[in-house]
Amino acid sequence: MERRVKLKSINPHITCKICGGYFIDATTVTECLHTFCKSCLVKHLEEKKTCPTCENVIHQSHPLQYISFDRTMQDIVYKLVPNLQEDEMRRERDFYKSRNMACPKDLPQNHEDDNEKVMEAHAESDFHRLDEQVNVCLECMSNNFKNLQRRFIRCSSQATITHLKKLVAKKILNGIDKYREIDILCNEELLGKDHTLKFVYVTRWRFRDPPLRLQFRPRVEL
Repeated sequence: MERRVKLKSINPHITCKICGGYFIDATTVTECLHTFCKSCLVKHLEEKKTCPTCENVIHQSHPLQYISFDRTMQDIVYKLVPNLQEDEMRRERDFYKSRNMACPKDLPQNHEDDNEKVMEAHAESDFHRLDEQVNVCLECMSNNFKNLQRRFIRCSSQATITHLKKLVAKKILNGIDKYREIDILCNEELLGKDHTLKFVYVTRWRFRDPPLRLQFRPRVEL
């Protein structure tokens, strides 16, 4: 039996607590998982370092590094609210037109130029050495694997669990391509392959002393 749900009953879950409107460029605080419009949140963080909803401190000096675009939430909002995406696109075009500027989304994409820019960005990034660093302890939790010769590593907070899997695979399985045979856990909880170390640290290791302690084992088929 199909059940109809009124949009107003869902509004509290898809509206920004700062502006009161529907999410535009929905952006989530990784510390507490509260979501806002990107422009609203960025403007708020220029003056305060706390979440507008729960008032928890996001970060004392670099709060913008602890927020991320929530594509899933934005897709949900656009599907639930009629004409919202079209209206937002029209307002964006009108904004640039009033300033005699071309809307970036209407400009033709040159993929060769984009690739060159990406390569230049990587060259200037110093291989993430300037990123915030995370101290990690990687320990083996299976008799089928040997432990790493060096369990303690220091790497970029933007590194993902997949990066760690490849490191372990190279060191103990003699091949990066075998990383899919490895699971990595924190507090006995299996971690997603795309989780960054920053995300793991603030959601699984918050208020604990460093290093971030992770465990690896042979992959368990679910």
